[in-house]
Amino acid sequence: MTRVAMIASSYLPHLGGVEEHVLHVADALVRRGHDVVVWTVEQNGTAPVTGGPAPVRHLPCPMPNMSPGGAARWAAAYPDARRAWQRAFEADRPEVLDIQCYGPNGPYATALARRTGTPLVYSNHGETFMDAHGSFDTSLLLRRTLARTLKAADAVTSCSAFAAADLGRFGPTTAPVTIVGNGIDLEQTPAPVDEPLPAHYVAGVGRLVANKGFDTLLDAYAALGRDDLDVVIVGDGPYRAELASRATALGIADRVWFLGARSRGEVRTVLDGATAHVVPSHVEAFGIVILEGWRSGVPVVCTRAGGPPEFVTDDEDGLLFDPRSPDDLAQCLRRLLDDDGLRDRIGEAGRRRAASFTWDAVADRYEETFAVAGDAAPDGARRRRA
Repeated sequence: MTRVAMIASSYLPHLGGVEEHVLHVADALVRRGHDVVVWTVEQNGTAPVTGGPAPVRHLPCPMPNMSPGGAARWAAAYPDARRAWQRAFEADRPEVLDIQCYGPNGPYATALARRTGTPLVYSNHGETFMDAHGSFDTSLLLRRTLARTLKAADAVTSCSAFAAADLGRFGPTTAPVTIVGNGIDLEQTPAPVDEPLPAHYVAGVGRLVANKGFDTLLDAYAALGRDDLDVVIVGDGPYRAELASRATALGIADRVWFLGARSRGEVRTVLDGATAHVVPSHVEAFGIVILEGWRSGVPVVCTRAGGPPEFVTDDEDGLLFDPRSPDDLAQCLRRLLDDDGLRDRIGEAGRRRAASFTWDAVADRYEETFAVAGDAAPDGARRRRA
């Protein structure tokens, strides 16, 4: 048994890929007998998490900024934050500290690992280029602290080789990078959707931000010119109004359904009924929504930018397209719509592939990684020399 602190940049009740990853990995590790606690960034108004697989602590992570008085406010807040982290460590006594997605949690976890000699793991989710606010492009502090973490970490994981390669621009890693992808709950029960869905539709699932590329999906759908097919988009975010305006400008507003954020069960229901599932992101670090489409046995059409080509085989268990080209996406959709055999073949191949992406398989990799980290720093001596 290993006592692990999974130190997440965000966690429930917030929803997203990292939150889902931490939830399911914690659950799998606890079922195997490990002692897991989730530490996450304290946010104003965050409700306590109850009923999850592991206890949760919300820890303060103040960061200095360039605003007038920003450094002074951070200097005043830092001592209390440092003590809160130390108290959490003394209460939980983790044997491994695992940074899940680097944000304000990263510098504090790295400093704690160094002070206590505890093995440190950094689990990268592509946040260095996927962050909606471009934090790593705008924050010199984050870039510098990430560089120190990469040097200090006893083990590093990344959701894809593409995401791992991006870490190179922040500096070298002392430990080799292990690829640990995402998983999916194959037994997720469908849940009723509280409004009727169209008879035939392509589905898109994700947060409505610019990078997710739903503008490309709308442009491609408009180019198809099909009056026997609609578009159903599940998700919410700051880009929703712009997408609705784009649909109106394209003359397709009456065929585009914005369902907003939905439960996991409702997402399953939407995908189960789709003709195809489109993942049009400008770039994806991994693309957990691909696994959701595979689970439903519908053909997945996804971006070739980023991590997806590492596990999706074009024309076998999915169709890959250039996310900069609505015409390329439209052509993929035409192929599926005009060829029932192709649609069935790709959908069934995806369903078979989904069986390889269980959360237990992901937990296997983490167990191996934690063992490597422990062997790399049995007494913390290397870190103290860093």
